[in-house]
Amino acid sequence: MQTTNSSTEEEEIFQVRKLEISDKKKGFVDLLQQLTLCDSISDEVFEEQFNEIAKCGDNHLICVIEDNNSGKIVGTGSVFIEKKFIRNCGKVGHIEDVVVDSSVRGKQLGKKIIGFLSDHARKMGCYKVILDCSVENRPFYERCGFKQKEIQMPHRFCHLYKSSPKACTEEHPKTSINQYMFSKRIITFGYK
Repeated sequence: MQTTNSSTEEEEIFQVRKLEISDKKKGFVDLLQQLTLCDSISDEVFEEQFNEIAKCGDNHLICVIEDNNSGKIVGTGSVFIEKKFIRNCGKVGHIEDVVVDSSVRGKQLGKKIIGFLSDHARKMGCYKVILDCSVENRPFYERCGFKQKEIQMPHRFCHLYKSSPKACTEEHPKTSINQYMFSKRIITFGYK
């Protein structure tokens, strides 16, 4: 019985919802910095980007998990819907930027995020949802129902790094700043 109460309490504390403009003040950008390079963003620029993404409607959804005790954003992920000509003009959901704050990992919040995003893609009529992840994260995504299918082959445009073009070559010192092929091993997953 105690486990059920504990589980119910955590569900009430950690609920998934859509990103709100006020989430910047709750640590949303700080959380993204645990995932990848993410410079500080002014309130003005954040609002512009938020409004630009909002124009996509349900075709680009960013979700968050807020710790209702602390008011801090502790998880996030996004899905955008690609409209295609193949598969009878079908749609594919692309899951991106999934991260859970290091202080609350192990509470199944990542699974909640993936479930929320996958359900959204299904409701939007997607025939599949896909994502890329590091080799280290492969077991997590397999537990979420994803299967390894392909490999990712990005081509990064380092000159587009607005505030820190140097970061591109610091990560891969044998490459030029104008162009490089991403050399980390990344796995692409598909969800059936």
